[in-house]
Amino acid sequence: MEPIVLPGIEEYAEAHTSPPTDVLRALAEETRAILDKPHMMVGGLEGRFLEMLVYATAPRIVLEIGTYSGYSSISMAAGLTPNGFIITCELSEAHAEVARRHIAAAGYSNAIDVQVGPAIDTVRRLDGPFDLVFIDADKESYIDYYEAVLLKLSDRGIIAADNTLWSGAVLDASDTSSGTTAIRAFNDHVAADDRVVCVQLTVRDGITLIRRR
Repeated sequence: MEPIVLPGIEEYAEAHTSPPTDVLRALAEETRAILDKPHMMVGGLEGRFLEMLVYATAPRIVLEIGTYSGYSSISMAAGLTPNGFIITCELSEAHAEVARRHIAAAGYSNAIDVQVGPAIDTVRRLDGPFDLVFIDADKESYIDYYEAVLLKLSDRGIIAADNTLWSGAVLDASDTSSGTTAIRAFNDHVAADDRVVCVQLTVRDGITLIRRR
């Protein structure tokens, strides 16, 4: 991931953020060592942001689209109330196995359910309502995920969509790659949707928070 803030600022922010737990450090090390595309892991700064978001909103049901190795699930679980629960969707059984192992090590097996299979099918099967939805999966399907969860949000539910600045590539008109095109289309779709209120944040690779109007 290319930096999208001034050089040194993200490192400064990380240095002034509570450090990851030992379980998350071990998870990060294993992810970098054995999994493809370790940059997909949210990392310490965004992990703490997600934990704070969960802590502040006290969701009963969190839906995560895109587990990868479980860093974000474990981070969010740390902010749950005793009655809170996370359903997380992962396409890859290999990724899910890594996630489940570290979720167990963190003591959150009873708070996180890893569902394996196409996320859109899982989302359509679930009734909701969801108090918080974190979208961090294949970018080409972001609009589909958004539409599938929007009407299943609770009254005060929030959608958090990751990577919406896409390492700054959203500003590069010459970049017509599928991921960049998909993120631009998603950002425009949400901004023009009069059903919602949104704010795009420059945290790490960009996070957009969305609620129903």
